[in-house]
Amino acid sequence: MFTSFKDMPVWQHSIAIAEEIHTLTENLPRKEDYGLTSQIRRSALSISANIAEGYGRQHTLDKINFYFNARGSLTETQSHLEYAARVSYISTDDLARLDTLLSRLYHEINKIIGSLRASK
Repeated sequence: MFTSFKDMPVWQHSIAIAEEIHTLTENLPRKEDYGLTSQIRRSALSISANIAEGYGRQHTLDKINFYFNARGSLTETQSHLEYAARVSYISTDDLARLDTLLSRLYHEINKIIGSLRASK
């Protein structure tokens, strides 16, 4: 068992993705600072925050809900990245790489949800 949410591989993967997205969005146009840049960073960071909060919850249903919230933030992030690629703010290579990482993370979160449901 983990002694902290920081020990969880799923949290480690999610925070690493948030860091990558932060770096990638440094190159977005300044006019997007309070729009897309802010939105995409918040949704990416929300993934790890919800995983951490789920870890800290005592009741299984609370945990499951926060992991579902993390999954929702993940798909929101994917949508923002798709838009950024469509308007040529990021490359299709960056989109494909991050989409692959996010898809893997989505499956990791699903495994946790499934495990928690089975234990209930």
